[in-house]
Amino acid sequence: MADRVSLDLMEFVEQQILPRYASFDKAHNMEHVTRVIRRSETLARQMGADLDMVYVIAAYHDLGLEGPRAIHHRTSGKILAADARLKKWFSPTQIRLMKEAVEDHRASASNAPRSIYGKIVAEADRDLDPEMVITRTIQFGLDHYPEYGREEQWKRFQEHLDNKYSSHGYIRLWIPGSQNEHHLKALRELINNPEALRKRFDEIFSALTNTK
Repeated sequence: MADRVSLDLMEFVEQQILPRYASFDKAHNMEHVTRVIRRSETLARQMGADLDMVYVIAAYHDLGLEGPRAIHHRTSGKILAADARLKKWFSPTQIRLMKEAVEDHRASASNAPRSIYGKIVAEADRDLDPEMVITRTIQFGLDHYPEYGREEQWKRFQEHLDNKYSSHGYIRLWIPGSQNEHHLKALRELINNPEALRKRFDEIFSALTNTK
């Protein structure tokens, strides 16, 4: 197995695929996809997965945000499978596996990803460092609900964290012992301390909006 991504594949992705993220919200922009790629490559090396496949899966995983968010994972998979340019590097079987991995990355999925590739991108997509979760959740609220004031944003923020990240939330991790396990534990402790959570929300919200 190669220990680095093929240079011509990387050039194609950087020129033709990654720039599409520039039009997405701040929680799913170029910075986000770059982090997912970097974490995916680290996990791929740890688990012996094909680096070229993992790189492409991570690069395509959110392209479906060009359409309805609710089905973006399926749309992303279709975009990958339909991109005939990938036949230069991958077999039909590899393209099918990559399509399935992209489809399986969504945090709200109730079933485990169908392959190690789906588990890798799903894990890499979950940046559960509490500071990152808080920041991205506030950014999403500001981008998608600009008419909301601070208190409305706080209510939306609190509901989202409870629904997704709390002990009864829908998020699932698929690689035991990962850094995300430790981050999720810390995040849940913060969720269970509403005063501390509100304090951090106010600090980051003020910084993002230049308000007090």
